[in-house]
Amino acid sequence: MAEATGGAEATVVESRRIYDGKGLGLRVDSVRMSDGSVVEREVVDHPGSVVIVAVDEGQQVVLISQYRHPVGRRLDELPAGLLDVAGEPPLAAARRELAEEAGLAAADWQVLIDLHPSPGFCDEAVRVFLARDLSADRPAGFEPEHEELTLSVRRVPLAEAVRMALAGELTNAAAVAGVLAAAHAAADGWDGLRPADAPWPSRPSR
Repeated sequence: MAEATGGAEATVVESRRIYDGKGLGLRVDSVRMSDGSVVEREVVDHPGSVVIVAVDEGQQVVLISQYRHPVGRRLDELPAGLLDVAGEPPLAAARRELAEEAGLAAADWQVLIDLHPSPGFCDEAVRVFLARDLSADRPAGFEPEHEELTLSVRRVPLAEAVRMALAGELTNAAAVAGVLAAAHAAADGWDGLRPADAPWPSRPSR
């Protein structure tokens, strides 16, 4: 069955499932382009992600460091996680990830930015939240596993996080975008940000 993608730009005439994994899937779409030609596009299906820029009263941002196997080293990142719990709203997922990874809760939440990190081959959408008014919180019964076992947490001044991004020391795409957006928003007194439950039309629906 044909499916429109991107208005009149292209139409999917056939879609084949190649792989379904624990968190990701791979399909091959046959796509009729605007000139009438049909091409194949490999697409990674992704459930979407949430990322948290947690900023304390001293304008310090919370960074975590954990091993990332695909790149073979530890990366400095922001607390984050997949939207892989059925029916869980993005804000609830962000609250959970901030507590599990950083041991923190936040009383003030806003949407900072929305991202498509790799739209050339993946439908992943990322919502980056700003979290402020921080306090300690660790979920009861939560037990870290795998990469989480060696995860470390620290706080750095927001200006230092910006320097790290511009120096190539902070390379996680959502972390770079989140830190730079937070610095801009801070300079504007945090005005103009969307509410934490703002609509998210770009979130994957498959």
